[in-house]
Amino acid sequence: MTIMLFGAVGTLISFFIISLGAMYILNKLLNISALEMSLGDYLAIGAIFSATDSVCTLQVLNQDETPLLYSVVFGEGVVNDATSVVLFNAIQSFDLSNINSKTAFQFIGNFLYLFISSTLLGVLAGLLSAYIIKKLYFGRHSTDREVALMMLMAYFSYMLAELCNLSAILTVFFCGIVMSHYTWHNVTESSRVTTKHTFATLSFVAEIFIFLYVGMDALDIERWKLVSDSPAKSVKLSSILLGLVLLGRAAFVFPLSFLSNLTKKSKYDKIDWKQQITIWWAGLMRGAVSMALAYNKFTQSDAKLRKNAFMITSTITVVLFSTMVFGLITKPLVRYLLPSPKHFTSMTSSEPSSPKSFIIEPLLSNGQCSESNGQNVPRPSSLRMLLTTPSRSVHHYWRKFDDSFMRPVFGGRGFVPFVPGSPTERDNPQWR
Repeated sequence: MTIMLFGAVGTLISFFIISLGAMYILNKLLNISALEMSLGDYLAIGAIFSATDSVCTLQVLNQDETPLLYSVVFGEGVVNDATSVVLFNAIQSFDLSNINSKTAFQFIGNFLYLFISSTLLGVLAGLLSAYIIKKLYFGRHSTDREVALMMLMAYFSYMLAELCNLSAILTVFFCGIVMSHYTWHNVTESSRVTTKHTFATLSFVAEIFIFLYVGMDALDIERWKLVSDSPAKSVKLSSILLGLVLLGRAAFVFPLSFLSNLTKKSKYDKIDWKQQITIWWAGLMRGAVSMALAYNKFTQSDAKLRKNAFMITSTITVVLFSTMVFGLITKPLVRYLLPSPKHFTSMTSSEPSSPKSFIIEPLLSNGQCSESNGQNVPRPSSLRMLLTTPSRSVHHYWRKFDDSFMRPVFGGRGFVPFVPGSPTERDNPQWR
C-alpha cells in the first residue's frame, strides 16, 4: 500500500505541483510568455518531470544493505513510470481548450482502466508461464529451452500490452512478480541459476545503454545553438524546473508517509524521518522517461521552434544534473542516515540468494515458518527477519489461500513434483 500510495497518488500530487508551479513562476519571474506556452505544454511539463528514474536510483542503492528502501524505491519507480506515461498520453489525447467535469471523469476513467487492465494482463501472463512450464515436460531436461521459454513468456506479456495499448511497464512488472513466485521454482536448479544471472546481466547492459542514450541526447547541437543567445534564461528555466522537482517530491513523500504511519501500530512498520528523507532524495533523479516524453512532446510540430529548443535543453540539463549530482550524493547520504547494523552482514552472507523479489516477499511468503503460539513477538525491523518471523496479517491469509489453491495448480516452492533431472526439496533444503 505504501508503494501504491507513493507511486500513484504521489505522482499525481507531484504532477499538479510542477504544472501549477511552472505555469505561475515561468510567467511571473521568467517572462516566458513570449515562447507561447499553452496549457497543454505546462501540463506536459508536469508529467515529464514527475517521472522519477528508478534505474539511476537503484544503481546507487544496495539491495542487501537497505532491502526495504530498495523495495520501496523500485516499486514506486515502476508505478511512477506507468502513472507518468498515462498522464502524458491523457494530456496529448484530450482537448484542453474546453475543460469541464466530463473531461475530468474521462481522464480518471482512462487512468483506472489502464492501470487495472495492465495489472491483470501481467498476472495472467505470469500464471500462464508457470502453468506451461509446470505441465509441459519437453524442456524439463534442457536448461536452454527452459530459460528461453521464461524469457519469451516475459517478453510476450510486454508485447501483448503494447498490442492492446496498455502500460507495458506495469504489465511486465506484475508478470515478473508472478513469475518469481511460481515459474522460477518450476524449472530445474541449473535453469534457476542461469535465469538469475542472465536477467541480471541483461538488466545491467540495458541500464548502460540507457545512460549512453541520455548522454547522446545531451549532444543535440542543433537545439543548443537555438538557445545559445540566451544562456541566462536557459539556466534560470533549468533551475526553476529543478526546484519544482524538489518541491513536488517533498509535497507528497512527507505527508503520505505521515498518513501511512497512522495506519500502522508497530514502530517497526512506520517510516521514520530518516527513511523519509532517504526516499525523498532517492526519487529526485530524472532520466530516460523524462527525456523520451520531452522529445515526444516538443518535437512533434517543429523541432526548430525556440520554445521546443528551450524545453528540450532544459530537460537535458535537469536530467544530467540530477543524475550526476544527486546520484553521487545518494549512497553516502544513505550510509549516513541509515547505517547498516553489524548483524546484517553476517545474516545476508549466510542466507541463500534468490531473485530480486523483496517487494512481494512479505505478501507472498510461503508460510513454512512457524507462527507464534499466542505470544506477543515484537515485529522485526529488517525485511529478512520479517520473512523468518511472519506476523498474522494480510500475508498470513494469502499464504493459506496460496498453499491451498494456487500452488497446487501453478507450482512453486515445495509444490513441484519430482522429475528426474529436476531439483527436489529433499536434496536441496535451501529451496524449502
